[in-house]
Amino acid sequence: MQHLPAFPVILPLLAAVFLAALSKVLPRIVTDLVAILTALGVTAIGAILLHLSALGTIVYWFGGWRPQHGTAIGIAFAIDPIGAALATLVALLSTAALIFAWRYFDSVGTLFQTLMLIFLSAMSGFCLSGDLFTLFVFFELMSVSAFALTAHKMESSGIEGALNFAISNSIGAFTMLWGIALVYGRTGALNFAQISRALAAGPADGLVIVAFALIATGLLIKAAVVPFHFWLADAHAVAPTPVCVLFSGVMVELGVYGVFRIYWTVFEPVLHPYDHGIRMLFLSVGALTGLVGAVMCFWQRHIKRLLAFSTISHVGMIVAGMGTLTAGGVAGAGLYVIGHGMVKASLFMCAGICLQCFGSLDEIALRGRGRQMKWVGLVVAVAGLGLAGFPPYGTYFGKALMERSAEALGQGWVPWLFTIVSALTGAAVLRFGGAVFLGWGDKPKKSQAASPTEPETRETDKGGRKLPGVMIAMAAVLAILPAASLFLPHLADAAQAAAERFIGTSDYASAVLDGRALGTIQSTESVEMTAKGLFFGFGAAVAAVAIALASLTGDRLPRSVARAVAFLPGKVLPPLRALHNGDIRDYVTWIALGISAFAVALLAICR
Repeated sequence: MQHLPAFPVILPLLAAVFLAALSKVLPRIVTDLVAILTALGVTAIGAILLHLSALGTIVYWFGGWRPQHGTAIGIAFAIDPIGAALATLVALLSTAALIFAWRYFDSVGTLFQTLMLIFLSAMSGFCLSGDLFTLFVFFELMSVSAFALTAHKMESSGIEGALNFAISNSIGAFTMLWGIALVYGRTGALNFAQISRALAAGPADGLVIVAFALIATGLLIKAAVVPFHFWLADAHAVAPTPVCVLFSGVMVELGVYGVFRIYWTVFEPVLHPYDHGIRMLFLSVGALTGLVGAVMCFWQRHIKRLLAFSTISHVGMIVAGMGTLTAGGVAGAGLYVIGHGMVKASLFMCAGICLQCFGSLDEIALRGRGRQMKWVGLVVAVAGLGLAGFPPYGTYFGKALMERSAEALGQGWVPWLFTIVSALTGAAVLRFGGAVFLGWGDKPKKSQAASPTEPETRETDKGGRKLPGVMIAMAAVLAILPAASLFLPHLADAAQAAAERFIGTSDYASAVLDGRALGTIQSTESVEMTAKGLFFGFGAAVAAVAIALASLTGDRLPRSVARAVAFLPGKVLPPLRALHNGDIRDYVTWIALGISAFAVALLAICR
């Protein structure tokens, strides 16, 4: 039990080495089982760590190199409930993806399972890390394995998507490393808690501010926040379906987690006087990301791209929730990440089923072809309503907490923003479900669909409509699981207590450097759902259904109504589509501009 915190990283790496070494002698069924059982074991370990961390922050020093006189001389994992919950979600979705991918890619041996296990190990380590350089190492391991998984099919489109992904995220890695170097040069430390104490002794000068800007933007690139988001849709469009489950379900959210983990444990004591300005900066970034992602999502016809832009949009909501810099906002964002991760994983599995059966992901080409797959259509409908935040779905509880926290700060526009984003992205999913599985809809107008998509190839060696039952079962389970929050009445209170520990900078430093045990934290306020929260939750779901129906019956609307509906897309979409042109040179330019703008804004706030 003493060394349990190391196992979420060590166990998948050992299994990956085992599979790589014996791939030529092991039967395929054995390699599949080893990968699945390993991921399932990591899930169980994550659940145990989640339970133990709720009783007190877990600090594990590798090699027993504990701090001496307040100075960290070793590498530590510092595990609180939010970090442990994310690590558990990572392992759970990895298990689901590996089960869904049972007998995938027969022609490439165990390479897929090996890469997935390395990816799992890297993401788990990222969630649990307690120092900057270890965080960066896991960031890079996560990125490299993700690049390889994106190009796994070794097709020209896959290699191009992986290249865009690699270049964009490598810039983020260099940016992050530069910021870490500045912090190390100032403090001579890499441990989160030790850096925090060192920085708190001095002012928030230009070096400190730029260091935070560089580290934050490096992680925001991984999170695909506007204007760093261009790589995401390109990668999702070509990556294998089980990989997309992890990309959208949890990987991009880890970028947001990294930003605010570092803010609260490292920079908050020195940046605290500027909380209001920093809050407005993150709220603005979140709002822009949410709106751009939602608009681009609704007018896609390639299903994976639609879901990818939906992820961008919902990441914007998570950034805005965390950006309130309150325990309520952090609690809501944490709940939302869990609910959204499961919903998005389910939807990508449904997209993979369409690709497996019909050899296409074009919504228009698939119209009506899924009529005999009503169960898959039902899963899409449930997940679409979950994406819209329909009460009492898990996403609703997270969204309601974030909205309430924003309103308490006088930001009453945030619930309306969340409603628009949830309605548009939920409507896009419901529209695709109605078109594919019910055959609803008219011929698309130019303003309703992007240009025709490229031909797709099936991801497995076997095609046709006869599917392994496990594929549909996994999609259904992940779509239904977030609704279990209805039967966990104290979930929101537990999330609130976990969030208060997450933002407790001084308590974190005491636990890590002084070995002071932290007991269970009780929430300082009761978390109750309000009538206003229900109004926005039901409103977003009803709006999603109405928009989906309107888009499927556009030719039947009165001409005046149709013109009004098409006016805004006609003005907004062309320039947005022109920006998303697949040219990596343009993407790099936007990344450079975004890094500069974020740093300048932060310097202006902290001047």
